[in-house]
Amino acid sequence: MSTGAKFGQMFVAIGLFTLVFGSILLLASRAKDRAAERIQAGAFVLPALLFLAVGLIYPAILTVYESFRSADSSSFVGIDNYLTILTQPDLQVVLRNTVIWMVLVPLAATAIGLLYAVLVDRARGEAFAKSLIFLPMAISFVGASIIWKFVYEYKPTGFAQIGLLNEILVTLGFDAQNFFLLPSPWNTLFLVVVMVWIQAGFAMTILSAAIKAIPSDIIEAARLDGATGVKMFRRITLPSIRPAVIVVLTTIGIGTLKVFDIVRTMTGGQFETSVVANEFYNQSFIYNNTGLGAALAVLLFILVIPVVAYNVRQLRKADAR
Repeated sequence: MSTGAKFGQMFVAIGLFTLVFGSILLLASRAKDRAAERIQAGAFVLPALLFLAVGLIYPAILTVYESFRSADSSSFVGIDNYLTILTQPDLQVVLRNTVIWMVLVPLAATAIGLLYAVLVDRARGEAFAKSLIFLPMAISFVGASIIWKFVYEYKPTGFAQIGLLNEILVTLGFDAQNFFLLPSPWNTLFLVVVMVWIQAGFAMTILSAAIKAIPSDIIEAARLDGATGVKMFRRITLPSIRPAVIVVLTTIGIGTLKVFDIVRTMTGGQFETSVVANEFYNQSFIYNNTGLGAALAVLLFILVIPVVAYNVRQLRKADAR
């Protein structure tokens, strides 16, 4: 199809979109009484449902369907693709790495963010310190990965080290290391550091706001009872910000499941560092195994469900109190 024909289709689609929704809104504005309310409700809700169905529900159903078919979608293979994920050694490594990311990143980023929030709260230069800590959130995952690739950069013996971490090791008398070639899963931990570095600023921002929202009378009452330092944090601060901690853990956990940019940019999934999101891309677009790629995508969705369910359950408990 020529470029002109593509632009023609685009303008036709825009025109149809404008015509349809303009007609709906015009009809809604002229209707009266209860009929008007129903038409107006439908005018705003139905388009959203339509886009949701076309952009999310239909692709999800199609992905589940494709996950039960062969690499070229020519035949039905049942659960073979899922069995392959669970039994093939390379894919077992992918699942292991994904679990490592899911456990370490939310816990480490939330813990570091909470530490930042407690230490920086009401300190001199608080705004400036928080801006510096939050700054990695303003960097794309690809940009952050490139920065950390320079930090981990390795040169063979006899060459000057240009990587910050290896330069520090050499200065201290240790041998330079190719961190990406360390035995798996140790090399994965150096990728995890990048995600923690990015997400710690997000955790600090949310948790700092939660700490500031703790009623002052509760803090004063605890101080009158002799609570200070660690005891104040354990008995007052942490229980008060528990809903915020849950939200932060859940948000970072879901984001971690979708981590693709960091792995793709830093190692390309080589050296046994691949995760489900990266392997889904490989199987679907490099190896043209649409069946296995779809199964990995469904698995990624399944992994998100417990995280979201836990978040909803905990927030309901917090509201019930």
